[in-house]
Amino acid sequence: MSEECSHNCENCGKDCGERTKESLLEKLNNGSRVKKVIGVVSGKGGVGKSLVTSLLAVMTQRKGYQAAILDADITGPSIPQAFGLHIHAEGTESGLYPVDSKTGIRVMSLNLLMEHETDPVVWRGPIIAGTVKQFWTDVIWGDVDYMFIDMPPGTGDVPLTVFQSIPVDGLVIVTSPQELVGMIVEKAVNMAGMMNIPVLALVENMSYVVCPDCGREIHVFGQGRIGEIAKKHSIQTTAHLPIDPKLAAACDAGMIELFDGNWLDSLLDIILKQ
Repeated sequence: MSEECSHNCENCGKDCGERTKESLLEKLNNGSRVKKVIGVVSGKGGVGKSLVTSLLAVMTQRKGYQAAILDADITGPSIPQAFGLHIHAEGTESGLYPVDSKTGIRVMSLNLLMEHETDPVVWRGPIIAGTVKQFWTDVIWGDVDYMFIDMPPGTGDVPLTVFQSIPVDGLVIVTSPQELVGMIVEKAVNMAGMMNIPVLALVENMSYVVCPDCGREIHVFGQGRIGEIAKKHSIQTTAHLPIDPKLAAACDAGMIELFDGNWLDSLLDIILKQ
């Protein structure tokens, strides 16, 4: 420390041992206790990120843990539809309350606050990012064992805001088999590295379709590259989701909690060890 130090780091541009890095983490609502936070991200849209988020929350709840979903995809919220939630979230002076699904999963999404579900959200980035932070600071989540954050696609404002404002314990990155998406998913992996957040697994959605006659797996979009990407970045777990009309129908009908499948079992084991 310099002898001329004024002890006022705010107005000083020098880098010295006395300077402390201010945390950007936002304070969780006083009525909330969240043990673990798992972010579900994708390099581009339309690869099934919200589906994976929903399935993981359902599976966690089935294991006897209290699961919650923070829907950070503000301009394209689809979580309420998957769970059949079409009521408005309520609140008091203390904060907002999430809406419980049929099996007790706690959900907060902008669609639960809009007058009409189909109203577009025409907001600029800072407002969207601020809303996501408010879902952490102003929502009374109660006691939650595992919170899953459904992120918007890409590596822009909102993912950056989440990584800096919320203590994320790990990420699940969702992709699809196309070669271009393989390149894009590496951007998400590299962003996680820049933010010092571990990638728990890569999930390849729409990986294959099962022939109804012979049971053979048909790779409609070709063989994916998540194995190569996982090896390159030392990611231990990968999972593959099929093209399954029953899953799509369950989401459309708001009945995702009734799904039956073991595709993500190994991933869930990793998450529950966090």
